[in-house]
Parts: sequence; C-alpha cells; structure tokens
Amino acid sequence: MELQILTSKKGTKVVTASNLHQALQLSDHHYQANVKAWLNDVYEFRDGIRKPLKMKDFAPRKTEENHLLKDYYLSAELAKLITLNSRSKVKQKYAKWLFSLEDKVENAELLSKEQVLQVLELAKAMSHLSCQENAERQHQEKYEERHKGQLSQWWKYRADLLGYTTHALRDRLRLKGRNGQGKTQKQLLLQIDPYETIRTGVIDLFLAMGKSARYARNLGDLAKTFAKELGLEIFDDRQGPTIFNQSLKTPMVEEIKSFEKSGQLSVWS
Repeated sequence: MELQILTSKKGTKVVTASNLHQALQLSDHHYQANVKAWLNDVYEFRDGIRKPLKMKDFAPRKTEENHLLKDYYLSAELAKLITLNSRSKVKQKYAKWLFSLEDKVENAELLSKEQVLQVLELAKAMSHLSCQENAERQHQEKYEERHKGQLSQWWKYRADLLGYTTHALRDRLRLKGRNGQGKTQKQLLLQIDPYETIRTGVIDLFLAMGKSARYARNLGDLAKTFAKELGLEIFDDRQGPTIFNQSLKTPMVEEIKSFEKSGQLSVWS
C-alpha cells in the first residue's frame, strides 16, 4: 500500500496513522500498541527534543462509530520521525519521501522579522570568545545530562554535528604550510575560518536551549553569513574588556554569558 498525503483545512500536510502503519508493512495485530507507542515516544523535532503534542503534531481522526481502532492525523514531520524509528524493511523509501516533503514545507516557513534581527545580534555577540566558550559549555552540560553523565562520545558527536574533526582541521592547516600540532580546535578555526567559530557558537547555544540539531545548524549558517557580510572581528575578551571589544558589549552578550533566556533569547522559546 502506498502512503497517501492529505491536506488539512489549514493547508498542513498530514498522513493517517492507519495508512502509515500499512505502508510500513507492520503487522495489523500490533497496530494499536504501535500507535500508542508512536504518540508517547520522544523525537528530535525541528524545535527541540520532545514528545508529540496533540493538535500540533497529531490530532484524532473521526472513524465509524463501530470501528474499535483509533486513528490519528500525523504531521509530515512526525510521520518521518516515526518511520525512521520503525523496524520496517521499507522505511528508507518512505523516510526519504517524507523528508523531501517536509523540506518543502519548512522552506516556506520564514523567520519573523524579530528573529532575523536576533540572529544578527547573535552573530555580533558570538564575536566574543567568552560567549562562544559559554555556549559550548552549556551545550556540553545538556549533552551530559541527556547521556546520564557520560561524555565518552562527546567529541565524535560534535564532529558529526559540525562536519569536521580537529585532525581534519590540522590537515587543512598543514596544506596551507602551517603547523597545527598542539593547537585546540578553536585555535585551528581562528586560523583557517574565523567566522566558523561564530557558527559553532550559535549551534552550541541553540542545542543548549533544547532545539534540534537541524534547526541549530540552519541558524548557525545564517549567523555565519551575517558575520561575513558585516566583516566582524573575533575578540578574545576572556581576560576582561579592552578598548577594542568594549564597544561591542550588548545585552545579548551578557544574556549568553549568564544563559538567561527571559530576555532577547525568549524570542526562540
């Protein structure tokens, strides 16, 4: 059976739980238990790691009165996450299709004017190494909390997230005729691509706030673009303010340092 995409009255793309279950070729006998598990599991949505929310990610579907099995409308995003987590032998086919469909929907969702301006302010704030450092620390604490105090996979996770390893950065620096031995990842980036440190700082911040990796990377990419356009200079203010970086002190800088989310960062709540 093929998966059917429906459009709600509000224009939202949805699928039914019953149709998804059949398309994934899962046993009819397990339908009720599977659907219950789907709606109570935890997923990495675009706006963070959480359980599906009723009337946002799913909604009950009316069925015939004598029909004993409950059915639901599922958002394209939730259907994709369910598919990826399933044991279906055909999940790759449907996951790719739902992923492409979700991208079309997501690309049509523009940031608000206020959010665009806040990304601009974030780019400026992340020109301070103290902000980058604090965002990474908060992200690491969030990761440690989710992994019950285990940090053994932190650097592998981070490399997969950002798209490079410290070793790869040293190789890139070596191709430029410079020695990268003994340098930290931050020091290497400052020599190879300083604006990448702003991108990583923004990614760290949003992941520390509980947003999804995909969402965080998108905003990190946007912040890096703004940083390039503005020609921002990276300041090491960890030893205190100087006459060069004092003028860049903003409420956003202080908010990131204290990880206070009730001020300007509340626009992302």
